[in-house]
Amino acid sequence: MNIKGYIDNFKFRSPENHYGVFWLVTEDMEEGEVICAGLSKGMEKGDYVELEGRMVDHPSYGPQFKYSSYKILPPADNISVERYLASGAIKGIGPALAVRIVKKFGDETFRIMEEQPERLAEIKGISERMAREIAVHMAEKKDVRDAMLFLQEYGVGNAMAVRIYEKYGIAMYSILKENPYRLAEDVRGVGFKTADDIAIKMGMAGNSPERMEGGLVYSLQAASGEGHTYLPKAELLYRSAELLGVESEDLETPLSNLVLEAKIIIKREEDGGKAFLRHFYYAELNCANKLQELSEAYDKVTLNEEEEEACLYAIRMIEREQDSELDELQRQAVLSCITNGVFILTGGPGTGKTTTIRTIIDFFVKRNCDVLLAAPTGRAAKRMEEATGYEAKTIHRLLEVNGAMDGEEERPRFNRNSYNPLEADVIIVDEMSMVDIFLFHALLSAITPGTRLIMAGDANQLPSVGPGNVLKDLLRSKAFEVVELERIYRQNVESDIIINAHKINRGEEISFDNKSKDFFFLERKDIPLIYRDTVLLVRDKTPKYINVKPFDVQVLTPMRKGNLGVEQLNHILQEQLNPPSPEKKEVKRGEQVFRQGDKVMQIKNNYETKWSIRGKNDIKAVEGEGVFNGDVGIITAMDDYGKNLTVTFEDGRQVEYPYSQLEELELSYAITIHKSQGSEYPAVIMPLLEGPRMLFNRNLLYTAVTRATGCVVILGSKETVKQMILREDEQKRFTGLLNRIKEVKED
Repeated sequence: MNIKGYIDNFKFRSPENHYGVFWLVTEDMEEGEVICAGLSKGMEKGDYVELEGRMVDHPSYGPQFKYSSYKILPPADNISVERYLASGAIKGIGPALAVRIVKKFGDETFRIMEEQPERLAEIKGISERMAREIAVHMAEKKDVRDAMLFLQEYGVGNAMAVRIYEKYGIAMYSILKENPYRLAEDVRGVGFKTADDIAIKMGMAGNSPERMEGGLVYSLQAASGEGHTYLPKAELLYRSAELLGVESEDLETPLSNLVLEAKIIIKREEDGGKAFLRHFYYAELNCANKLQELSEAYDKVTLNEEEEEACLYAIRMIEREQDSELDELQRQAVLSCITNGVFILTGGPGTGKTTTIRTIIDFFVKRNCDVLLAAPTGRAAKRMEEATGYEAKTIHRLLEVNGAMDGEEERPRFNRNSYNPLEADVIIVDEMSMVDIFLFHALLSAITPGTRLIMAGDANQLPSVGPGNVLKDLLRSKAFEVVELERIYRQNVESDIIINAHKINRGEEISFDNKSKDFFFLERKDIPLIYRDTVLLVRDKTPKYINVKPFDVQVLTPMRKGNLGVEQLNHILQEQLNPPSPEKKEVKRGEQVFRQGDKVMQIKNNYETKWSIRGKNDIKAVEGEGVFNGDVGIITAMDDYGKNLTVTFEDGRQVEYPYSQLEELELSYAITIHKSQGSEYPAVIMPLLEGPRMLFNRNLLYTAVTRATGCVVILGSKETVKQMILREDEQKRFTGLLNRIKEVKED
């Protein structure tokens, strides 16, 4: 239903997401006034609006009109104009002045204020300067109102219209007229299909150069979501032709135009060509150049026999202090860090990476060096800190993310960069397999030659969620000093988690006899039975077996969809671990219910979200910005009046999420194996029975098993597990860092 009326007053309004609750005076409702709730960008007290929505009975606040779209209309009569001006909607005009303005200009009031604002100075109490200020304010409000109405004509919803207007301002009209496909490049949340719909409604031809160029750019952007930094030219043309409904040959000229405009870069035409978006190509090239600079700073650094012996003596003293014993390869790793600007330490679970890193830190600290530690995720940083005894930060925190966005991909800005580099002698980054090309580029930009960069990780883990394959490309380049640890230490030999992880990585069969203390297999061929036993394992059996809480037990699965995918498993686990109750508030978004007490995960990087850590008496002790993909927490509070919920993350940060922003959260009783990267859990439960072949491979199983520290339980089919171990194929990533490193080395 549609209702019209003027806004009497706002009850609540969020400056962050523009959600508002207000009283609307309307003749369309019997009561004459109704509380309305929805997006309120551009609305002010006194505005005359048309709302489309329905009446709902809010459990806490009673009847209200919940609207899905709105239009801000010019006031309908003199009374409405006077009421609007008296409301304070226009800065500088109060009730008394509103009466004089309407009395003077009558039906012409709005036209004169917009077209001849200088005439306002004819009214006593309004100077020429004040008239100019009123005119500016009127113009701003009219711009917003007109933009919303304009975009609504092309099927753009209010929320999207707000983002478009905030991005372009009044330049929006010329940009959309010239090339609507820029929306897909410039505005967060606008995909090619949305831009395509707008373009078609605006009368743009299906074979227009703008459409085909937009499709090519979008295909490369979409490919980055699969981890690629480029596509082979033939693959790009094929994907774009499918998207646009044209022939591949038709795209040759638009592609050439994009190359001429330097939006797309084609490398190595002799093998068919590799097509990069400009920022991907230069991110990889700049990384290669920076690595070369860091490496060259130590080209002439060597240890003579006496110096090496002194270093080895110092290392042995550290071993004695730590009550540990390094093997020759680990000691060589420490020595390599001294003589190299770039060093990589790699190896599987149980091979002593952490002990080696701790020795490296102690070695440099004893020489009064400034050492910084970092990891890609909060969980990984916390684990690094606990293992080494030294403070570790996420890479984002290390680089001091400032919440602002930069560049065409809206990537974050960091306070630490080439103009304000990190002040350190040694920087150590763990879990490098998780680092994508843009985060790596940001990190390298903030490191000056002379600083040692030490990277650690397991190349057999899954690659980063974001684009690139950084660790593998670095290792394949053979351009930097690498030590790979292979020996499993005796204290880990009794762990079947570690033994089986190495067997899986080598493609060897594992035992299913359940004689292990920490690795179990339950043959289950029936889906309902897997559901039942997964719940029992998470809620009852595993917590008792290893003395943890049910929320510490993590269910991992290869896929999102299907009977044993994340979505279905989360639905089942939520109902069993956190069932509905009158004492628990909940909110539904689409098919997803979020309930107080739920375990949730942030599923995208949001660099602007504010967080706080509260101390004694619930007083804010620390504040900051930035919540990141993979952060896990519990919904600890819900506010239906303010339309938000509070998540307390594992590191104590509290974040308020407006209900309109809940697409950034999902339940995390079960998560994909890919999302588990960089994390460790006391226990991992894996249902493995059926699913897409491309997801059931060795790499995925190895990553899942190595996430557990105390217990692994697999439920499903032995044959499925055996096939995963035998299946080496993993989805190929098209990345160019390896080639850029080789090119830089050859120059």
